[in-house]
Amino acid sequence: MNLVSLRVITDDVARLVAFYERATGTSASWANDDFAELGTPSATLAIGHSRTVGLFGPGAAGAGENRSVIVEFLVDDVDETYRRLGDGMDVVTSPTTMPWGNRSLLVRDPDGSLVNFFQPVTPGAIAKFAHLAR
Repeated sequence: MNLVSLRVITDDVARLVAFYERATGTSASWANDDFAELGTPSATLAIGHSRTVGLFGPGAAGAGENRSVIVEFLVDDVDETYRRLGDGMDVVTSPTTMPWGNRSLLVRDPDGSLVNFFQPVTPGAIAKFAHLAR
């Protein structure tokens, strides 16, 4: 089994896609006005409009209600990412080295979901993510 995609539900797909395009430097692929995807080498971030939720079952998900999932992106340099994105971002935690060996920048997307940009900095963390080296 492979995790291939994470889908975020929103009431404003264009706004959320613009945020993630800026944050990742990746262009989205649009299926229609209600659905877009940003692909990375290891997984895809899908962004769907709340109008699509009914296809999965009424009330299965709600826009802007996430308080339990953090979307995480492995980056080459957290401090450079902070310099590049800091202005205009809702920064929760500026670059900080975590006890588990990753240097992390935590922001909120326009719908309030947490987004972590991280860089392994200790030997153990570097080894853990070596297979994803960019």
